[in-house]
Amino acid sequence: MRLDLALVQAWVKPNSRVIDLGCGDGELLAHLRDSLNVRGYGLEIDADKITIAVERGINVIEQDLNHGLANIADDSFDTLLMTQALQAVQNPSVLLDDMVRVAREVIVTFPNFGHWRTRWYLASKGRMPESRALPHRWYDTPNIHLCTYHDFKALCLEKGLIIHDRLAVDQDQQDNLLSRLLPNLFGEIAIYRVSRA
Repeated sequence: MRLDLALVQAWVKPNSRVIDLGCGDGELLAHLRDSLNVRGYGLEIDADKITIAVERGINVIEQDLNHGLANIADDSFDTLLMTQALQAVQNPSVLLDDMVRVAREVIVTFPNFGHWRTRWYLASKGRMPESRALPHRWYDTPNIHLCTYHDFKALCLEKGLIIHDRLAVDQDQQDNLLSRLLPNLFGEIAIYRVSRA
């Protein structure tokens, strides 16, 4: 399991209700169910991934996150997860409002566009960067709203959200001294845990 997902697991309480937006093949929810006895649901748009998740015993709702979460009642879940998918939705700010409405805590991970390799790629090649965290070319990427570690912090503060935890991991999914001291520069993946005030 990726380190960012393992770190997410440390923030999820045992026996809690969890929803995973963009759950993919259900790997994370299955792991949380088996290790923490969580009761989880996933939202996913890819039919092939939904099939795999269902085969793993995960409850999945086929849903396009660009349409929001209006079908989910307030405070339905203890924790909402969204791992490396926020940058792929049309309106991340509006979806974040929905996310903190339906769950007490929200854990979000995303590629940090402020990472030094991204900056160097842009400066040296004059082209949109490609890396393990950003593996697509600019014209075929699902990422439409890339942001930095600091951009997400600013959005949370603008919305009056409480930031409980935040950290960044490097390209090898490792937490290290540089990514702790200068997360916007040395963290390739940002990880936040937030809630309403």
